Amino acid sequence: MRNAVFAIVGLFVLLMWAPVIQAAPFEDWLGLEQLDHGAVVIRYDVQPGVRTKLMITKGQDKYTYELSADKPQETFPLQMGNGEYTVSVLEQVGGTRYKLVEEAAVTLQLTNDSKVFLNSVQNVNWSEGDQAVQLAKKLTGSLQSDEEKVQAVYEYIIGTIKYDHALASSELTGYLPDNNRTISGQQGMCYDYASLFASMLRSIGIPTKLVMGTSEYVEVYHAWNEVYLNGQWVTIDTTVDASWRSSGYGFKMIKDASRYMADKFY
Repeated sequence: MRNAVFAIVGLFVLLMWAPVIQAAPFEDWLGLEQLDHGAVVIRYDVQPGVRTKLMITKGQDKYTYELSADKPQETFPLQMGNGEYTVSVLEQVGGTRYKLVEEAAVTLQLTNDSKVFLNSVQNVNWSEGDQAVQLAKKLTGSLQSDEEKVQAVYEYIIGTIKYDHALASSELTGYLPDNNRTISGQQGMCYDYASLFASMLRSIGIPTKLVMGTSEYVEVYHAWNEVYLNGQWVTIDTTVDASWRSSGYGFKMIKDASRYMADKFY
């Protein structure tokens, strides 16, 4: 997958600040009803034709997302650990210049930080009625252990979803996975594989990260997963394994984490 695929979530463009419009904390635009699960809900009326970003920072770390007029409410993770976050909404005023229109501080204090990776968020988006969620329940309903459930979902994805080379080579600015589209079309790129796997496992209560970065197995920017099993995070790459399976190569579900270098977690 080309770097452009992840520009909306992985790369922070230079922002030249216009005068700040000060927002009172926790107004209607910022919902805290999911804070005890490590997420915030953004309700912002994006103006047509105005590029609008959400920026979440903690210390020197930051994540930047695009907001859409088509989605007046979206959930975003606080995945950088406990502490104080700054949540900001910015509107483009021209080129790389943005103005700050809303800002608030949020304090996260979780006793179990794996809960963050059970949420439905912008790029790991699922709901109970989704085809992918119903399929996850069907595949795992008779199974007891998390290991068995992860294996069942994993086997379905690597055996059913094919890599979409045409999609991966197209212009993808602003692209977000759609799990039902991936299931129905039975194809996608690494972003889709990782989002689908995370969504299906989260929907059955297994914490799962969507991870972006680089891997020794892939020449371009990549997406994979980390799954919480037996008290530790393990690396699983359904995209690579689907390719290896179709080519007849031998492989194991759990990968050597040292062969992956993570850039972002969702």
